[in-house]
Amino acid sequence: MIIEDEILIAMEVEALLGEQGFDSFDIAESPQDALDCALRRPPDLITADYRIVGGTGVEAVTAILARLGPIPVVYVTGNADQLGARTRAVVDKPISPHRLAEACAMVAGA
Repeated sequence: MIIEDEILIAMEVEALLGEQGFDSFDIAESPQDALDCALRRPPDLITADYRIVGGTGVEAVTAILARLGPIPVVYVTGNADQLGARTRAVVDKPISPHRLAEACAMVAGA
């Protein structure tokens, strides 16, 4: 699942994840949209921006994990400073394909 409110960035993340072997994506632009998508089709991996329509990616991820349990999460954001110590799996924008692959591998093994 890609939680991102800028469609061009969501499409870039989708393409980069596709190169890593992921093949099915839901894109959500708000916390409620993300939760609804996750409940319809539980994701194997979540990427989330910090600032999204109607809230934050953190709020979306928190709601999803509360309902579905542990799911690997990578934050892809220009606001990494807002995340604090929530996660080590942060990819700054502009997105480095190598860094995204590393972060996905790190959370998949966690």
